[in-house]
Amino acid sequence: MDKQPKIRVLIVDDHPMVCEGLTSMLTTPEVEVVEVAHTGKSALEKIKRLKPDVTLMDIRMPDLSGIDVLQEVRQMNLTTRVIMITTYRNISYLLKALAAGASGFILKDISREELLNTIQSVASGARYVDRQFLQGVLRDLDVPKNQQTELNSEIIETLTPREMDVLKLIVEGLSNKAIAEVLVISPSTVKGYVKNILEKLYVSDRTQAAVKAVRSGLVQ
Repeated sequence: MDKQPKIRVLIVDDHPMVCEGLTSMLTTPEVEVVEVAHTGKSALEKIKRLKPDVTLMDIRMPDLSGIDVLQEVRQMNLTTRVIMITTYRNISYLLKALAAGASGFILKDISREELLNTIQSVASGARYVDRQFLQGVLRDLDVPKNQQTELNSEIIETLTPREMDVLKLIVEGLSNKAIAEVLVISPSTVKGYVKNILEKLYVSDRTQAAVKAVRSGLVQ
């Protein structure tokens, strides 16, 4: 009986330790890590040159984002199947990745067994999204119409420019501490802005605020 060829995987992440950890996890009889890349531009070059079966790609990188790379891969009709991997439970990332043609979307706290199963499934032509994350997103989207409060111009106008800045960073998946660092304000001030945003958008948590902002087109 012929031996099944290994699944050839390219790992893309700007943190060398993450690449080393993923390489160790994926070194199995079924999978071969052909190379790693630490930037989006390097990833594109290696995808074109190595033609991996699957590319496991981080979303946030210093030059091109993983989604930018994915869009380039699709425009060039490269055959690798891309699994986006991220630390952030970010609805915007998920929607953008799937819209750009990602074959998978997983979080970095995934188990070794599930990671290997995801790669094998995606390599065979399936698509995979982290189940717990997806279920949470679907719960937020599955709101009866009579309970929805659409973002109309009056609601949008109630958001101050600074609250809009905070909302955009919430959609990107940043914590209050990270938002405070980006905007050079105190975490307690950010907490106050977040409270105001939730009240003005008629939602109970940050994920719902992000979902509503993305669905309404308020934040891209």
